[in-house]
Amino acid sequence: MVHALIVRYKAKGVRTLKMDIFVVDAFTDQQFKGNSAAVVPVSDWLSDELMQNIAAENNLSETAYIKNVGERQYEIRWFSPLTEIDFCGHATLASAFVLFNEFGVKDQIEFITREVGNLSVILNAQNEIEMTFPNQKPEPVSTLPQQLLDGLSLKPVHVLKNRQAYFAIYSNAQDVLDVTYDSKLLKQLAPLDVVVTAESTEYDFVSRYFWPANGGEEDPVTGSIHSGLAPYWAEQLGKETLIAYQASKRGGLLKCAVSGESIVISGKGILYLKGIINV
Repeated sequence: MVHALIVRYKAKGVRTLKMDIFVVDAFTDQQFKGNSAAVVPVSDWLSDELMQNIAAENNLSETAYIKNVGERQYEIRWFSPLTEIDFCGHATLASAFVLFNEFGVKDQIEFITREVGNLSVILNAQNEIEMTFPNQKPEPVSTLPQQLLDGLSLKPVHVLKNRQAYFAIYSNAQDVLDVTYDSKLLKQLAPLDVVVTAESTEYDFVSRYFWPANGGEEDPVTGSIHSGLAPYWAEQLGKETLIAYQASKRGGLLKCAVSGESIVISGKGILYLKGIINV
């Protein structure tokens, strides 16, 4: 049985912590694709400073900390290299992958979050991790920030916004692939990030996600933003189930299903690393 947290004392009385760490590539079944997340199980919460320092040292899009609080119930917190994040999809998938595959948890998990309520996760018959997220459909923006318009190399045809990001809508998928961004300008939109998206002939829709305000440059695959993308494109395309592709350099595939106030986002994961943190 892997340990969540061990406290040891060196000869001089200095306390050291030894913690398991797992790195999982999420929204892919191939190593070096999708989005990597670190997962650190803890028996007690560490200080915010230490969790942030570990996340910065990992230097991945997110490090998730999970704490068991009941049968198949886990509190979860997510940290980017810069700050604590209030909602992260790919690190939730990575955490579920670790619990299902390394800790022997069966079938279903409930993650308890501080900002977006409880998240139900199951392992389905196709060995995909299905996550039920809140519907975060974006709304049209009447006044566009100049930093957004100047920060994207191509002008979007529509702009919307939810609690997480501005949604820049383009008329074709090639524009999403071609658009470049000015990190300094988009950083001024904090606390909001920017997602660019368009309908696709190969998938239902494609997207890319820029988040210099909260985590870094371009995020490889962003599960949380699909709780806004899926309901938008479901309405535009007149369908409730959609296949999405996040067109970063690593790329990632997401299955989305819209059901009222909930969005089910599914994907696979693959283990890259298992080790021990010493701090």
